[in-house]
Amino acid sequence: MPRLVRTPASPSGFRRAVVRAPIRLYHWHLGWALGKRFLLLTHTGRSSGQQRQVVLEIAGRDRATGAYHLASGFGPRSQWYRNILADPHVTIQIGKHRSTALAQPLGPEESGRLMAAYAKRHPRLARQLAALCGLSVDGSEQDYYAVGRDHIPFVAVYPTQP
Repeated sequence: MPRLVRTPASPSGFRRAVVRAPIRLYHWHLGWALGKRFLLLTHTGRSSGQQRQVVLEIAGRDRATGAYHLASGFGPRSQWYRNILADPHVTIQIGKHRSTALAQPLGPEESGRLMAAYAKRHPRLARQLAALCGLSVDGSEQDYYAVGRDHIPFVAVYPTQP
């Protein structure tokens, strides 16, 4: 069972600049350099109403629906996650391709299933994500399922344009 060993703090200062650097690549029309594993999510601030952006790793894809699966690494406290709860209409950009989309938070069971699948495909990155969230995991599928179910919510983003 995953254990919360510390409450993660949102990045600030130099760490924030490093985490937000990939956004500049998209602004410089170099988003393609990040490949197809990352996307730029443009969403609306729930309080300000202003456009906000974040680059997120694509944790999976549903080939049947075309949805991209994104994990909220800082849990339900992530600003982008809270913003899409307030307004699910977003824009995504993967490489050079941009599309409007609808973001739908997934339930705990689905989040758990997706986290376990992600950990199976990317064990080292899954362990790093858990550590970033302040969680200690044993590396088992059940542990990662519990991480997704209890700590890291997932979102399905459905493109609305081809």
